[in-house]
Amino acid sequence: MTSSGTPVVPGIGTGPVVVTSERVEAPADEVHVDHDTTVAAVAAASEVVADRLTARAAHASGAAAEVLQATAAMARDRGLATFVAKHADASGPATAMTAAVAELATMFEAAGGLMAERVTDLLDVRDRVVAEVLGLPEPGVPSPDVPSVLFADDLAPADTAGLDAERITAIAIRLGGATSHTAIIARQLGIPCVVGVRDLPLDGSAGTALVDGTTGEVLIDPDAADAERRAAEDAERRAASAAWTGPGATRDGHAVQVLANVQDAAGAVRAAAEPVEGFGLYRTELSFLDRSSEPTVDEQAEIYRAVLDAAGPHKVVVRTLDAGSDKPLAFADMGSEPNPALGVRGLRIAIERPELLDHQLDAIAAAAAQSSADVWVMAPMVAVVSEAVDVAARIRQRGLTAGVMIETPSAALHADRLLQHVDFVSIGTNDLSQYTFAADRMASSLSHLTDPWQPALLTLVASVAAAGERAGKPVGVCGEAAADPLLACVLVGLGVTSLSCAASAVRSVGAMLATVTLEQCRAAASAALDADDPADGRARVRAILT
Repeated sequence: MTSSGTPVVPGIGTGPVVVTSERVEAPADEVHVDHDTTVAAVAAASEVVADRLTARAAHASGAAAEVLQATAAMARDRGLATFVAKHADASGPATAMTAAVAELATMFEAAGGLMAERVTDLLDVRDRVVAEVLGLPEPGVPSPDVPSVLFADDLAPADTAGLDAERITAIAIRLGGATSHTAIIARQLGIPCVVGVRDLPLDGSAGTALVDGTTGEVLIDPDAADAERRAAEDAERRAASAAWTGPGATRDGHAVQVLANVQDAAGAVRAAAEPVEGFGLYRTELSFLDRSSEPTVDEQAEIYRAVLDAAGPHKVVVRTLDAGSDKPLAFADMGSEPNPALGVRGLRIAIERPELLDHQLDAIAAAAAQSSADVWVMAPMVAVVSEAVDVAARIRQRGLTAGVMIETPSAALHADRLLQHVDFVSIGTNDLSQYTFAADRMASSLSHLTDPWQPALLTLVASVAAAGERAGKPVGVCGEAAADPLLACVLVGLGVTSLSCAASAVRSVGAMLATVTLEQCRAAASAALDADDPADGRARVRAILT
């Protein structure tokens, strides 16, 4: 049996199938003592769960650390505690927690958008707290004795962040999208992954499986000899990738900067150990998710300096606070919004709170002055020319190279005008896809629309790259699209000058570019643009490049 989905992390994984365990349920005969005892029991269990997740976050990095911190914060959320108290008069702690989450989940689903996507995280917290209350093992992904393939209906980000790449050789899930947290973390961990596999067997009937994160195939009980052959070929490709030492260039010598995305000093040090030419996206806001008040300029400068030092003399593209939507910051809270993804986020916060941007730019400038790094600064969520003019002036006042992110269709359409006022642009394909297709990038049911291989999205990328060429200014890509080796070749063929991706993907991207010529990249780009849909595009490009 062969199933298929959206490939999000290239590579092949084989082995026996393990399926995520069913959730822990509150017993029907749970004993209720009194309101205060119930509230106290849930609070204690929630704190244990939060502490456990926080400890894991301390040993993780990148998106994995981010989601573990966010899940820990949800376990400690006062709003959730209020709903538990509401149900504590006649229920035991496990039942009260279950009822509280059910009520909240209904509200989140009704709100839609980002709130609806947080239901998975909310249910994950519920299961962990209920298990702790009942004295049962923590639920989630099993830890197999031998390397295995993981099948799941969906994965909570915290579960994905805790995966052991030595034991889980590949992931296939029924839900999820190319830019979901599951996909992003799987890429960081280097685990082949396919999402959106609608007919994935989750009943334990599959004995073994082969998951191909390049083609999107999921083979159930595959022929053993064929699986061994394909795994051996993938091992050869991985070995070639591991041997790549940079710098980024096509086979015929066309230079392409291959950079890493980072979010903190620890991750930056690890990324710098890879053959990167710098950091193409430094996500500054992720250092402050747990801060209730704005850090001082000196505090920020110290944090930034540690990342800049890890880069040595190389380029570091610092993104100013991209708060709001899926990255709420307590000290930059703009209040409740009907649709946070379309609300006050990124640079728009500086309209309401200009001092936040000024303080951050002062801190970046101070850190840059004490570092040998080549510091560039870009602002997120720029939509119109006037925003680019204003933020570029503020950045240049501090003696820094000024740029903006292309994440909205309006910015892509007016790239020529924006490039008259900035020194570079960087395309955030994750957000650009959701705004182009009016499809929440976290909504698994719409993952076919937010696939980075969508021809319409690539048409916008081509337009921006052409504007950069006319202006003689760099155009980078720092979204998840840059981590796909095949798509990276397409992006280069479209005219993109730099690619920034998870550090774990750097070698595979660089190694792939080294096997093809610029002319092949251009032919692949043309084929991807002419495709009817993402699957057609992938097939056409594979025929040209592999």
